[in-house]
Amino acid sequence: MSWRWFHQWGSPRWFYERAGRWQWVSGWIALILLVVGTLWGLGFAPVDYQQGHSYRIIYLHVPVAFLAQAMYAAMAVCAVVLFVWKMKLADVGIQALAVVGLAFTVLSLVSGAIWGKPTWGTYWVWDARLTSMLILAFLYMGIIGLRAAIADPDQAGKACAILVLVGVVNLPIIKYSVEWWNTLHQPASLKLTEKPAMPASMWVPLLVNIVGYYAAAFYLVFASMRALVLERERRASWVKEVVGRA
Repeated sequence: MSWRWFHQWGSPRWFYERAGRWQWVSGWIALILLVVGTLWGLGFAPVDYQQGHSYRIIYLHVPVAFLAQAMYAAMAVCAVVLFVWKMKLADVGIQALAVVGLAFTVLSLVSGAIWGKPTWGTYWVWDARLTSMLILAFLYMGIIGLRAAIADPDQAGKACAILVLVGVVNLPIIKYSVEWWNTLHQPASLKLTEKPAMPASMWVPLLVNIVGYYAAAFYLVFASMRALVLERERRASWVKEVVGRA
């Protein structure tokens, strides 16, 4: 089995050029799906018999909550690649994912609080799911702050990678918190192993939005990584060639 495709990811120029194409494709996919999914969910999905119209925030909250966790899992993969294969692009990935992941986590917490007020009668409760999501936000902030506090880029990357791997323990706590503890937070709206509890007219636009938000996340991460690659490789001859061609 050839691992050439894998080692190509270690080339800043190879990644920069291909990520530009992926960024363009993911951006258009995100735009189309989010417009369709959001309009469908907000304007045409039926009213929930218990929560009324307030449940419609699910079309924002669920996708960004998924992504908040997915971004951290992706950082953990980058951390392993950094330690095992010493790829500097893996450190670039951690740097980009941390910022995007924090944005999605904050958006998840805020949208959840807005949804919680009409559902639970309060914006916040210290239950297991909400508390573990708040810890996830602190982990993202800690990783960003740790990088800013260490002057040497290589040392900063290794320190951040260690913190990322330590924080992975929080991900299963987030996922299984509603099953391990008695919490106010409802179970997952969509599960791969079970039939959705919602009718198709509700969960199909939700699925469209989930894919759309993932595409938007790819767009943001690729854009951030490409900018970071240019900054790190600014003295390389290929950067001058690319910038001059642009």
